[in-house]
Amino acid sequence: MARGIALTIGLNSVDPKHYAGWSGELNACEADAEDMASIANAQQFQTETLLTKDATIQKVTDKIRNASKELQSRDIFLLSYSGHGGQLPDLNNDEPDANDETWCLYNGELVDDQLYSLLGEFSDNVRILVFSDSCHSGTVIKVAYFSDKIDMVNTNIDSAGRRFRFLPAGVALRTYRKNRDFYDSVLKDEKLKNSADTVKASGMLISGCQDNQLSLDGAFNGLFTS
Repeated sequence: MARGIALTIGLNSVDPKHYAGWSGELNACEADAEDMASIANAQQFQTETLLTKDATIQKVTDKIRNASKELQSRDIFLLSYSGHGGQLPDLNNDEPDANDETWCLYNGELVDDQLYSLLGEFSDNVRILVFSDSCHSGTVIKVAYFSDKIDMVNTNIDSAGRRFRFLPAGVALRTYRKNRDFYDSVLKDEKLKNSADTVKASGMLISGCQDNQLSLDGAFNGLFTS
């Protein structure tokens, strides 16, 4: 009988010490992660959930890597993320739009190349299902709703008070410049350039929007998750 492991991630804020003083408050991401966990549990998956401060780069990486060691052919890994999506400059030239997409974890951004590399550690024919309720998420394993009244540089909140799940461009730039050595070691890594090609498992991504679009937060769940 096939085995299922689920990791559900939800962040209602990020660490302003890393994100250039920006904490990026959201309303519903933790609820999204808890509800996705309930769905997984109902299907008898072995489920773990990481919320906000616990959703660090190291913990997320470790949980994915642990699952890759346990699952075999025809088993299922369900990975869900709810939080801010970001973009960083593509320094190894593997993106047609010159941007790498990211998940904004609590203490830093997880780059899509890194996520591809982690998924490449799963055995042949493991079935991987990824849900990404975040902005810029169309190829995050390599605008659903959009308002042109948002100041895209400084805030993720529009004039009606609606919160979108993206890292504002000005914050993204300041975060990158503040942590340039940290990110350049990933973004220039030639070994990660074709990391999507190393994935032997069967991967499917269901995302809230395309890379050039935004996902909307909500009162109880994000628009996509609800």
